[in-house]
Amino acid sequence: MSGPSAQARAVGAGVAAAHADGVDRDARFPAEAVAALREQRLLSAYVPAEFGGAGASLFEVAAACHALARHCGSTGMIFAMHQIQVACLVHHGRDGAWHRAFLARLADEQLLLGSATTEAETGGDIRNSVCAVRADGDRFTLAKNASVISYGDQSDAILVTARRTPDSPSSDQALVVLRREDYRLDKTSRWDALGMRGTCSDGYRLEAAGELGQVMPLPYADLSARTMLPVTHILWSSVWLGIAADAVGRARAYVRAEAKRKPGTTPPSAPRLAEATAKLQQMKACVLTAIRQYELARETPELLGSLSFATAMGTLKVTTSELVMEVVDRAMRACGLAGYRNDTPYSLGRHLRDAQSAALMIGNDRIMAHTANQLLVQRDGSGPFE
Repeated sequence: MSGPSAQARAVGAGVAAAHADGVDRDARFPAEAVAALREQRLLSAYVPAEFGGAGASLFEVAAACHALARHCGSTGMIFAMHQIQVACLVHHGRDGAWHRAFLARLADEQLLLGSATTEAETGGDIRNSVCAVRADGDRFTLAKNASVISYGDQSDAILVTARRTPDSPSSDQALVVLRREDYRLDKTSRWDALGMRGTCSDGYRLEAAGELGQVMPLPYADLSARTMLPVTHILWSSVWLGIAADAVGRARAYVRAEAKRKPGTTPPSAPRLAEATAKLQQMKACVLTAIRQYELARETPELLGSLSFATAMGTLKVTTSELVMEVVDRAMRACGLAGYRNDTPYSLGRHLRDAQSAALMIGNDRIMAHTANQLLVQRDGSGPFE
C-alpha cells in the first residue's frame, strides 16, 4: 500500500539506515535522507491537497515519524519537527492570503521548516519572549537571540515566536513565518551533544524583516494549546516509539541467535526481551490513544483549550519519554555486551544516547510542575478526557 508511512519506511530502510552511524558520529545533518524525503514529496505530507500536498492524517504522519526513527533517530526527529510547523500553518494560516501562498510554495518546492521558540534570556521557557515584532507601516523587523534552532543552517523557512508588539507582556506572543530571504543567522553556539546529534541544534542570533501578513493572527497561546503542543508531543512520542521498536528488534534478533546456538534451551536474557516488549506495547498504546484523543478534540474545538486535554498531552510526553529509556535499557540487557559494543549488529549505543534526549526536550520537570498547577484548579468532570 502506497502512502506517507510506506514511503517513509522505504526512505528509512533504503537511505537513512545507511548513513545513520555517520550522521551520529560526525554530528552532521542527514542530508541524504532529507533529500530522499523531498524526492518523495513527504515534506508536504500534511499539507491539504488544495495546496498541492498529500493531505495525510496525523496518524499517517506519526507513522512516518516512527518509520524513519527506526533507522535514524535524528532523521525521524527532523521530520517530526518540520511537520509540527506544517501543522501550525495548516490549522491556523489558511485564512490569510500570505500564508495560503506560502503553503502552496512549501508543497511545490518541498521547503524544510525550522522553529525558533526558545531564547537565551528566558532559559528555555517557550511561553515567554523577550524579542518583539516591531511594526513600521505594513512591514516589521524582528531580532531574537535563539538558544536553539534545530537544523537552522538547512532550513528554508523558520517559524519564530516573539512578543506581538514591543509593549506587549512577555506572554503575549505571536508566531511569525520567516522565509530564508527574510532573515540572517549568526551562529552563537554549536551542537555537540550526547544524542540526536544529526539535528544540528545550534544557537543563533536571528535578524529578520518582512511583511506584517507573515505574522500569524491567532495568539500563540491559543495556537500552542490547539496545535503546537499536542502535535509536538504526539510526533515526538512517535519518534521515540520508533527508536524503541528498533532496539527491541535488535534484542529479539540477538536472543533468537542465542537460541539457535544452543537448541533446546531458553537464553538467560530472554526475560529482558519480554520486559522490553511489554514496555514497547505500553508506549504504542499511549501514542495511539493520544492520536485518537486529538482527532476527537479537533471535532470539538472547545476541548482543545481545556485543562484536561492539556494534561493528557503533557502526560503523554512524560510517559513516552520515560518509557523509551526503559525499553532501550531492557533491550541492552537482553543483548549484553553485544548491545554495549559499537561494532556488532546488535549495538544499541546510539539508541541509548538518543533516548536520553527525550526527557530533556521541554523538560519533564517543567511539564510536571505545570501539570501540578493545573490540577489544583481543574474540576472533576465526565468528558472524554476527564
